[in-house]
Amino acid sequence: MTGKALGLLRKGGAFLAVGAIGFLVDAGTYNLLVFWGGEGPMFHAPLVAKIIAISVATVVTYFGNKWWTYSDHEGGAGARHILIYALLNVVAIGLQLGCLGFSRYVLGLDSPLADNISGTLIGQAVAMGFRFWAYGKFVFTGPRDDAR
Repeated sequence: MTGKALGLLRKGGAFLAVGAIGFLVDAGTYNLLVFWGGEGPMFHAPLVAKIIAISVATVVTYFGNKWWTYSDHEGGAGARHILIYALLNVVAIGLQLGCLGFSRYVLGLDSPLADNISGTLIGQAVAMGFRFWAYGKFVFTGPRDDAR
């Protein structure tokens, strides 16, 4: 295996590990908001609950990716860096909400299992693929000076 392939495997593994933590934060937050005690406080506002859950998970995964997955890349803390990161996450949130919204409002499924499969499992898998590509291309770009 080439050095580039090994590097991609390492980076992909780190991204998946960080994503797994984000997945747990997203799923846990969403289920508490929507299904805690049967019908949670946001049962009738699942898309808003999903936005909150994804936002919390995004903060967690940002630092995991910055400090581990892309630790060998530049990634400033300036306004431009944060704006690009935020915009890419708005797109990723839209992908997840699209999956949840389709299940809830087109298919009429509103059980905990249906929401977790559509919004968390499928939606997050689609969003994670997008984020892996987009973060490496637009957010954490170029090698750090001390990694060259």
